Order: sequence, then structure tokens, then C-alpha cells
Amino acid sequence: MECKVKFIDLELKHAFEDLEKSDPRLFKEVNKAIQDICQNSFCGRNVKKKLIPKELVQKHKIDNLWIYNLRKDWRLLYSVGRDEIEIIAVILDWMDHKDYEKLFKF
Repeated sequence: MECKVKFIDLELKHAFEDLEKSDPRLFKEVNKAIQDICQNSFCGRNVKKKLIPKELVQKHKIDNLWIYNLRKDWRLLYSVGRDEIEIIAVILDWMDHKDYEKLFKF
């Protein structure tokens, strides 16, 4: 079964491409995360449905959320879908721990 990793929108894809120059270390980590997710879409930490921020559910129309830990203070958020032939992981965002805590209201 083939895996595809996509970005939720073009703006996020361009932000990822811009990382290569603006923050090469983070670019490398996000790129590695994408490769890991493609190898195993469930390699991140699954968020219980009742704990998924409503803001993400409404904005992206998701019913599952996975968190992949990047460097010490960064997280990558993604959702996993499936059609008849492939698993599709969709990158929703990456953020530092401050924004992560704000989103999850820690």
C-alpha cells in the first residue's frame, strides 16, 4: 500500500519550502518527519478524539490528530486519511512549544 504525505494547503507547503533557507535545521527535521510518516503513518502520538482542539476540527474538517515530536520545543501536527488504494497523511502545521501549549490550552 502506498503512502502519500501532503500539506493541508499551498501556504503551508510554501512555508515548508522557505524553511530550507530560513531555518535549515527545522527544515531537515520536518523533512525527516515526513519520511517517517510515509514509512509508518501512525508513528506519531495519537490525540484522543475528545482532546483534539475544536479549532482544528472546524478549520481542517479532521476526525483524528497525530503529533510528531521534532526538536525539543517543536511539534508537527498531522491527520491520517485513507481511500481505497492509499493512506494519506496530511501535514496540518508545525509549531513551537509555546503555540502548541496555547492550542491545547495547557
